[in-house]
Amino acid sequence: MVYYSRYFIHETVFVLLTFCALLSAFRYRRHRSSAWAMSTGLCLGLMYATKETVVIACACMLLATFLLVSVKKVRGETPLRILIPGRHLALAAGAGILTAVLFFSSFLSHPAGIVDSVLAYRSYIWRGTGHPSWHVHPWHYYLNLLLYFRTNGGPVWTEGVIVALAVVGGVAAFRKGATGTDPDVSRFLALYTLLMVVVYSVIPYKTPWNLLGFLHGMILLAGMGAVLLLQSLRRPAARGAVVALLAAAAFHLGWEAWACGFRYDADPRNPWVYAHTGKDVFLVVRQLEGLARAHPSHSAMPVQIISRENLWPLPWYLRQFPAVRWWNGVSDSAPSAPVILITPDMESALVRRLYEVPPPGQREMYVSIFDRYVELRPQIELRGYAAKSLWDDYQRLGAASDNPIPQRAPRSVPD
Repeated sequence: MVYYSRYFIHETVFVLLTFCALLSAFRYRRHRSSAWAMSTGLCLGLMYATKETVVIACACMLLATFLLVSVKKVRGETPLRILIPGRHLALAAGAGILTAVLFFSSFLSHPAGIVDSVLAYRSYIWRGTGHPSWHVHPWHYYLNLLLYFRTNGGPVWTEGVIVALAVVGGVAAFRKGATGTDPDVSRFLALYTLLMVVVYSVIPYKTPWNLLGFLHGMILLAGMGAVLLLQSLRRPAARGAVVALLAAAAFHLGWEAWACGFRYDADPRNPWVYAHTGKDVFLVVRQLEGLARAHPSHSAMPVQIISRENLWPLPWYLRQFPAVRWWNGVSDSAPSAPVILITPDMESALVRRLYEVPPPGQREMYVSIFDRYVELRPQIELRGYAAKSLWDDYQRLGAASDNPIPQRAPRSVPD
């Protein structure tokens, strides 16, 4: 939870909105007011506008509700009121639809976005059904990440205490008065979390941040499990031992939150690092900043980035350079920028463009701006070249400054 909250990713927002939707629905169940009906619809609309996995969360909510009705019926308990007055249903639907429409249309300035929000499910279904992708993992992938992860001599990562306490809390939810909470709410939460675990495990396409949705449910159930353990023990010594164990577990989870967020923030030995931007991106930015100081246009220095790969989040890191242009191939007619970033598969075409297409006397030598292998993300290499005239100015500027740029022999674009 802490790790994925440290950079922008949809799941952290989505989990918050899901929790707000559940809280609003629980409040509506108690008070049956128009305000809570609209609040629930608003949160569901925001969920839809945030991520396509809303269909999974909402389906699990509905199925958990019907399972809860069945459980109560089998036990002969008071039936659950699930019928919603038409006026409240209309208010909830209206709030949700209006919210989604406003966000997907960029507040009505782009109406086609509303249609696109529906058409997007074609690619979502295609990916989710397990078409060939390096994101396809076995059913136990998420549980492995939570229970035990260690690789390449790194530390042992586990949130097994949450899973274990969640199991205790889930079982306790079906024991009358065991958790000290509304039994319908605790049972719903147990069923909803279990369904989320099953659905996400069955879907072949898996990325680690997707487990945040059911991990959130596990955390709430784990709280109920801890309460049950403390309430079931009468002896002070036994309760003290459980408190000590819970404190140790909390300390361990706190250490993991710090370690994965700061010490192993871009380290593949961290289970939550996945297709993650490496720290080489800062080298790329520093080199471009140095070259920009030597260029007459400074930050408006033209930069070409040539790749068929998805180079996100490089646009974010290069947002200070307004003259960056993105190409998915090498153009023989467009002028070459003084600085070029390129992936290796494009390099042979770049050599031809620089040294074969221009007539003699109009060819400028380009030199590498990196003296080592540079990787944007795992297995996504990035190479950089600058016109030699700009590179020479850059080196002279470094030699004359208080913080000189490291001097080294230029390495030309390979021929």
